[in-house]
Amino acid sequence: METLETLDTLNETLETLNTTLDSVEAPTSFVENMSYLDRIMEHAFVWFSDNLGTLLFIILIGMGTILVARTVNNIMTNYHKRASTRLHIDVTTFRMFRHIMVAAVYFIGLVVTIFSIPSLRDLSVAMLSGAGLAGIVIGFAAQNTLSNIIAGIALAIFQPFRVGDRLTIMNEYGKVTDLNLRHTVIITADNRRLIIPNSVISSEAIVNWTIEDSAVIWAIDVGIGYDSDISLAKKIMIEEARKHPKVMSPHTLEYSVVKPGILKSDILANGFINPSVLHAVDPDFRERGQIKVYVTELGEFAINLRVHMWFKDRSDAYGAGCEIREAIKMRFDQEGIEIPYPYRTIVYKKDLEKPSRNPAQPEEIKVEYAPGTKLTSTGNEKGI
Repeated sequence: METLETLDTLNETLETLNTTLDSVEAPTSFVENMSYLDRIMEHAFVWFSDNLGTLLFIILIGMGTILVARTVNNIMTNYHKRASTRLHIDVTTFRMFRHIMVAAVYFIGLVVTIFSIPSLRDLSVAMLSGAGLAGIVIGFAAQNTLSNIIAGIALAIFQPFRVGDRLTIMNEYGKVTDLNLRHTVIITADNRRLIIPNSVISSEAIVNWTIEDSAVIWAIDVGIGYDSDISLAKKIMIEEARKHPKVMSPHTLEYSVVKPGILKSDILANGFINPSVLHAVDPDFRERGQIKVYVTELGEFAINLRVHMWFKDRSDAYGAGCEIREAIKMRFDQEGIEIPYPYRTIVYKKDLEKPSRNPAQPEEIKVEYAPGTKLTSTGNEKGI
């Protein structure tokens, strides 16, 4: 009996607990959050179901745009390789034209993608209707990009330098390897890639070592002692410079070859009339190959000499100049010509001898006060 009563009591307790749990409701915020997420998922599923064709079309357009752009780039690159064997195609203009064509393909793909989406199409139409304000906003937002593009096109048209030219810019010397719509790539002498925005390089002062005439006068400075023979030193410097194989021999040049434009062919031997690829050399620099030595300065401890040599290209000048400088030093040592350097003597203040002071005794100083404002010193003291 007691067991039955205990079971009845447990059953009543469980029923009471179930009733209490049933009466407790879930938090309102949790239910609302779950319902909100369900609505989002439902709307997303419905949108993807309704716009599946549009999404597939956008993906195909994007993949097609990339494929067409790469195909155009490869075709133009291969054409340049084939045509360069029989035509002197300007690399700078060709590369800029290639970059513009590839950018045009991407732009067309972007326009097609925008007009394939109704909401973006309506937005683009609204922006075109207010083109003045939109142009101002876009101009300010893409000011740097647009300036680089415009500067790149200007550099390709006016050609202050070309791909392959050797420049000195921003205290860097290197070779131009690429010119695109945004920047110019220069490989430096120590194999670094210097990437300069077109808007920056168009406003910088450029030293072009290659344009029109690649020959260059290179200078080497050497100082000799005041007791050395200047004539002998000049003779040695000329002889050592003339021995180097990369130093130009004496000759006269009237014209230099200039790279023609993108559609100009080379000089042919079949009688056709071809555009000229020659450029007249400046009269002051027609005589080439001479080696001259000048006394540039009578310095504090040396007579400074400077030798001028001709090289056919700036890329040969630096290395050859270092070798000639070494040869001059070795020859000077053999001939007994001194290359001096300054001597400095350091004297510390504590090592200086203090001068002996013998101040005059007060009684030995006699001053006479003359009438007026004059002061005179005499051997006798007198009153006023």
